[in-house]
Amino acid sequence: MSDHFIAKGDQRDASIRAPGETVVTWRVNGKPVPIGITRDGEGPTALLLPALSSISTRQEMADLQARLAPHYATVSVDWPGFGRLPRPFIDWTPVMFDGFVEFVLREVAPAPHLVVAAGHGAGYVARAFLRHPRLAERVIIVAPTWRGPLPTMMKGQRPWFAKLRRTMDRPRVGSLLYRANMSAAIIRKMVREHVYEDPAFLTPERFAQKRAVTLEEGARHGTARFVTGGLDPFTRREDMLSALGAFEGTLEIVYGASTPKGSKAEIEAMTALPAVEAHPLPHGKLLLHEEFAAEVADIVLAEAATGEDGRAR
Repeated sequence: MSDHFIAKGDQRDASIRAPGETVVTWRVNGKPVPIGITRDGEGPTALLLPALSSISTRQEMADLQARLAPHYATVSVDWPGFGRLPRPFIDWTPVMFDGFVEFVLREVAPAPHLVVAAGHGAGYVARAFLRHPRLAERVIIVAPTWRGPLPTMMKGQRPWFAKLRRTMDRPRVGSLLYRANMSAAIIRKMVREHVYEDPAFLTPERFAQKRAVTLEEGARHGTARFVTGGLDPFTRREDMLSALGAFEGTLEIVYGASTPKGSKAEIEAMTALPAVEAHPLPHGKLLLHEEFAAEVADIVLAEAATGEDGRAR
């Protein structure tokens, strides 16, 4: 099997960055890719996967992770090509991301009891259901997506999306184009329209953190693929629904009333599946797991059976 499908990682390469934080090396196509991981808590394993976007990292799961840690051994993981670490140039594909999920399930968080995944992260968990129908006892997907921003706007793929990705990969023109589309004003607009419901949630400190993510070395390559649909886990709604239907555990979907119209329509199609339990919140957009972490945590913990020691089982 090619190394870009189930790539080998070595946790012996891990170096401690801060209490609970490590960096592991995952190899794809012969290239080492550093992956940031945060662990907290004890108990059954809970794997937390953030969304994919130009501003997403595992940090968006931090508040939720802290609330789950008294009940679970939580593990939050950055996606390759995203996060706060330097990102080598790789022509990322969905098959490579399948390989990364396999690496995580094999070496980072084996046999998780619970998985919480957001955005496109939820889409890749759905793809994994086709390989692992019993991936976990319980999976909660938050504001799940399967189609990137440009394909959503254009209602499908276009040939020029691939040309745009190649342009963004070029050292000079790509960097200039990327910076022009990741200006402070554009980031604020994107966050206001799609990410957070309350503009005040984007404090100066939080904005500085999000902006820093976009400025990391190699950030434009993953972003270009996400925005243009190059990392879409599916190309049709029917395929996403079929993948969700393959899961044999407890599947729940959390989403907010203020979710952008196109994404909300897709989510409502998912929640119409007979095996899905829906948890609509009265507020929240695409990062409601960050903005409304307490309410998402309540949903996660409300269904958790507890043992005599009070820990989730």
